[in-house]
Amino acid sequence: MSYFPPGEDQDFRICKVLADVFCAILIGTFSIVFFGWLGGIVAFVIVEAALLSLDWLVPRAKDAAGVVR
Repeated sequence: MSYFPPGEDQDFRICKVLADVFCAILIGTFSIVFFGWLGGIVAFVIVEAALLSLDWLVPRAKDAAGVVR
């Protein structure tokens, strides 16, 4: 699924990016509170890497079967 599908206006795209930044700050805050500074930073990096890899690897509707971008 593309991050910015066609047909979205500029305001919707800005709100989408701001929501992602807010979620990243929230996840970072929770990970530091629960695991301390070092563990929190490591946990944040692991969680964000997993989320970004899911966004990258999940196929779009237009992709052919078995295609990895």
